[in-house]
Amino acid sequence: MKLHELRYGEGAVKERKRLGRGSSSGTGKTSGKGEKGQNARSGGGVRSGFEGGQTPLFRRLPKRGFSNARFKIRYATINVSDLNLFEDGTVVSPELLKEIGMVKNQLSGIKVLGNGTVSKKLTVRANKFSETAKKAIEAAGGKAEVI
Repeated sequence: MKLHELRYGEGAVKERKRLGRGSSSGTGKTSGKGEKGQNARSGGGVRSGFEGGQTPLFRRLPKRGFSNARFKIRYATINVSDLNLFEDGTVVSPELLKEIGMVKNQLSGIKVLGNGTVSKKLTVRANKFSETAKKAIEAAGGKAEVI
């Protein structure tokens, strides 16, 4: 067998339905859309959830509960391993991180996570620290300052 002799298994490939191509296709003339009406028109049809003018289900059901999603506090995160980029004795602040492009936008603040290790003695100023990040920074001789 050669590459050009490969074929799909029998019945694996189905020809697409060619609408509006005469009587032999079985969907000629109106292309399976019936006669006239909104659904027969180009661009016609109704939106999802439309119930023919009856008040739709999503409006009939009572609106209950409260979602705090709009007020959620989201932090831009960096890992302890990312701090090895700086020289010893550097004061790492949110402004510096944004300036060098380590964080694109500060969102509600910056949180330092404890993934990896830090080998430099740094003063890190951020809005939040995880416990492991604080321990890692202090173990390297640095300081973790909450803004």
